[in-house]
Amino acid sequence: MTEYAVTDPRTGEVVRTYPTATDAEIATALKQVTAASRTWGRRTEVAERAKLLLRVAELHEERAGELADLIVEEMGKPREEAVGEVEFSAAIYRYYAENAEAFLADEPIDPAGGGGTAVIRRAPYGVLLGIMPWNFPCYQVARFAAPNLATGNTVLLKHAPQCPSSAAAFEQIFLDAGFPQGAYVNVYATEEQVATMIADPRVHGVSLTGSERAGAAVAELAGRHLKKVVLELGGSDPFLVLGSSDLDATVRAAVEARLGNTGQACNAGKRFIVVDELHDEFVARFRDALLSADVTAPLSSQRAADVLAAQVDRAVAQGAELHTAGERHGAFFPAGLLTGVSAGQDVYREELFGPVAMVFRAGSEDEAVELANDTPYGLGSYVFTDDAEQAQRVADRLEVGMVFVNCVNADGVELPFGGVKRSGVGRELGRYGIEEFVNKKLIRTAG
Repeated sequence: MTEYAVTDPRTGEVVRTYPTATDAEIATALKQVTAASRTWGRRTEVAERAKLLLRVAELHEERAGELADLIVEEMGKPREEAVGEVEFSAAIYRYYAENAEAFLADEPIDPAGGGGTAVIRRAPYGVLLGIMPWNFPCYQVARFAAPNLATGNTVLLKHAPQCPSSAAAFEQIFLDAGFPQGAYVNVYATEEQVATMIADPRVHGVSLTGSERAGAAVAELAGRHLKKVVLELGGSDPFLVLGSSDLDATVRAAVEARLGNTGQACNAGKRFIVVDELHDEFVARFRDALLSADVTAPLSSQRAADVLAAQVDRAVAQGAELHTAGERHGAFFPAGLLTGVSAGQDVYREELFGPVAMVFRAGSEDEAVELANDTPYGLGSYVFTDDAEQAQRVADRLEVGMVFVNCVNADGVELPFGGVKRSGVGRELGRYGIEEFVNKKLIRTAG
């Protein structure tokens, strides 16, 4: 049976299947991206590549409804959010189209001695392999493909096995936009074929968004073959409530931070840490708001719901208390809140990928920061307080890649995305995203 299939999580029905690539097809794909790298990637001007990316942005906007339908069918995302994902992806392509020339411009350096000139010239890295997840089928591809195609790198794209329809649609967009054959190639590869591609000397770097397990496996293999990696992995982001003159607004932000994409976002607020004086009132309001929220979309699959249910059941068995909005049905999982979670329980150090939150009491700012950092993850975080000095002080102490103060869903195409610790290495988006797979070549000329 093929590994690549669309199974509608709303019904459990297998809608369509796609054949896994043969080894011969993988070999052909490698030849195509290598040839395109040597001809198109290294011989075109940045402005020419930017023009093609602009057309990619326009095609995403023109086909937003069609792409959103595929996303809903593949992983159950609420349709309004799916349309928003496609539109944000279009903005990413447009951003790099408009800024690539400035980002990739020569950077002169004044030699300290000896006269002459020195310049850093940003050149393509080469062929890149992108391994993408199911939770944001369009957005994750855009974060990887846009800056790297702007640079002149060529792309092999291995999407999640449950997203084959959207994967094919994205490849078609690049072809329709005018990119040459081989600039962007979709492959329905097996894990063994992925390992073959990473080991192949024609592949120069790997970018993965996914689980810790997958990230560790890819990093180990890439390291063995001296390939650079960018890894965007899991997160169990803390949401610190240290002060609030409008607790209802803070609660609304907390619910939004937990339930976006039906709770299936690596940078969602997952651990809510509240100081003593606000704890009881916040928990009461948060519980009511969370459990009455409109969670009508399924998780991405029956298996995803099974994994979350097992984590929650184990947490309760180990002493936590679950407040829930109802019963699970197939891939549909009700919103829930876990209280009484302690360091001795498994869930304390786990990531819950779904609409279930954990809440903790902190006796002080120091204790709140200690709780926030007591996790293997270090992706994002949220700090809510009316004290501007406290906000900056706490932001400095958090062991994360991103801190959002008094706001949620404040990501932007110009803002770097990434984490530390077991949340990965490297950055995507913004100026920093285009710097990851660039050959910063020094050209020193004598006086």
